[in-house]
Amino acid sequence: MVLEVDEIRKILPHRAPFLLVDRITELEPFKSATGIKNVTFNEPQFHGHFPHKSVMPGVLLLEAMAQVGGVCMLYPEENRGKIALFGAMDNIKFKRPVIPGDQVIMKAVVTKVKGDFGKVHAEAFVEDTLAAQADFTYALQRPEPDAVD
Repeated sequence: MVLEVDEIRKILPHRAPFLLVDRITELEPFKSATGIKNVTFNEPQFHGHFPHKSVMPGVLLLEAMAQVGGVCMLYPEENRGKIALFGAMDNIKFKRPVIPGDQVIMKAVVTKVKGDFGKVHAEAFVEDTLAAQADFTYALQRPEPDAVD
């Protein structure tokens, strides 16, 4: 199943500049998802990270990976409208920098689901080379009633 950005926006609450997934190329809800992030120099983080050598901040790479896992957890109809909050990030490893012009392929595999909690192992690749990996724990919750879209 392929999801374009308009469909991703119906699942994730993130908006620019924090929606960090351009396309989901494979999706099996509660099992696995593969997503793409096209990294461009026009993104705001590159104006200061770093001025003379642009590198995607690791925290944003982790966020992009987590968003792919979030789509996997939030896609089922019973979870639509919920948000995936971090419970933990573990086993984080960065293997290569991600720079403007890279296309990051992120693969997320659900390792555990129990009620409104889930664990996902995610990996990010650039040109078949592992760039980062991490394990994420999510708590799925309904947003506060006064939250603004």
